[in-house]
Amino acid sequence: MTEIDTTGAARRGYITIARHGQPLANREAMMDWRGYEDWWDNIYQPAPLVEGQVAPEPLKDQAVGARTIFASTLRRAIETAQAVAPGRELVIEGDFVEAELPPPPWPGRFMAKTWGVFARCTWWLGQSRGRESRIEADQRAARAVGRLIEAAESGPVVCCAHGWFNRMMRPHLKAAGWVCVRDGGDSYWSWRRYEYRGDRGAD
Repeated sequence: MTEIDTTGAARRGYITIARHGQPLANREAMMDWRGYEDWWDNIYQPAPLVEGQVAPEPLKDQAVGARTIFASTLRRAIETAQAVAPGRELVIEGDFVEAELPPPPWPGRFMAKTWGVFARCTWWLGQSRGRESRIEADQRAARAVGRLIEAAESGPVVCCAHGWFNRMMRPHLKAAGWVCVRDGGDSYWSWRRYEYRGDRGAD
């Protein structure tokens, strides 16, 4: 029977990846596809968090034990990281920003959240309309995971990023031998914790 080398697991810290809190953007506003494009660029992407939100204590506990706190360059992610790790120095990097949501040029007026579903489906199928494509975002996700793994060599890591992009990082973590040991779902302030298991992570 072949023994599994666990020395690599002992050297690496955990990686906790969180979704940001609720941003100050009305997802029920009605608009056409051009309006959604403007909403995404000028309302949602630069939005701060809704005031009064409190980071979950279990997520804050992850940050207490972390050596490095990452955040994307978007304000909602930075403010989330600040709430999760008050007073800590943040490593803010563009590779962790959300994947683009270019709306399809379809007729009709719908809520922003409905356009978001349309946009994610058509983007996934290859329609990027001159913005970052699914393939390019996947390459960025691989690069972002490499950055997290590199940082985890020196101790535990927390990354405050975005719902869909966090999903895109998962297969790259799994392929590198990291296992999700705590799955908190995909809502605002949700988080997943990954630990290194070497070859066992690829099962």
